[in-house]
Amino acid sequence: MSRTVRGELPVRFRYTPGVGNTAFLEALRDRAVFLGSTCASCGVTYVPARIFCERCLAALEPDTECGPGGELESWTVGHIGVDGDPLDRTTTVGLVRLDGADTVLMHRLLGDGPWRIGQRVHAVVRAPDERVASILEVEGFRPA
Repeated sequence: MSRTVRGELPVRFRYTPGVGNTAFLEALRDRAVFLGSTCASCGVTYVPARIFCERCLAALEPDTECGPGGELESWTVGHIGVDGDPLDRTTTVGLVRLDGADTVLMHRLLGDGPWRIGQRVHAVVRAPDERVASILEVEGFRPA
């Protein structure tokens, strides 16, 4: 049995990136590099940077540069926006495992493809004078 309650619930929030993501975003802004964290205990490299290992809970430092190239692990084409309305133009999103990383980063794929799993891709990063410490410093990934 499901129940639907109609109405509005205004939600306000402020996103704070925390220590790991702040280091990641500042490295993108200042040096156009992807900063990750490598666990000395289990050897997993996380991108974006983390302050603890999700597998063994060891403390981590944001000190490992990864990418800017990587491999496309998965992808999809979006036809409907988050509000449920059709998009004027489809958008393609992929999961990219950056060189040197064990985790994936989800971001836009640039161009019309064709895309394939295992394909090499390369990050397209905004010009230095346009960067403000946002994940949108990365315009997306294009075929390598």
